[in-house]
Amino acid sequence: MISAWYETPLFLNTLYAVGGVVIGIFAAIITYKLFNRITHFNIPGELEKGNLAVGVVVSGIFIMIGLIVGLIIGMSLN
Repeated sequence: MISAWYETPLFLNTLYAVGGVVIGIFAAIITYKLFNRITHFNIPGELEKGNLAVGVVVSGIFIMIGLIVGLIIGMSLN
């Protein structure tokens, strides 16, 4: 049986990957803004001052979100 082009694994995997990138970017932005509101200091201000500890925490947040979204996308690929 002939399937439509939009049912092929290549198209679906590409769609999942692009969707995952978009979701990952939004998740990183939302997490960063939420973390900035929760903490008792201003993250951009501390980064401008050169506070290395804040930079490490923010990079850890981005790495964590990237791993979580990457695992979700990886599990959904055919």
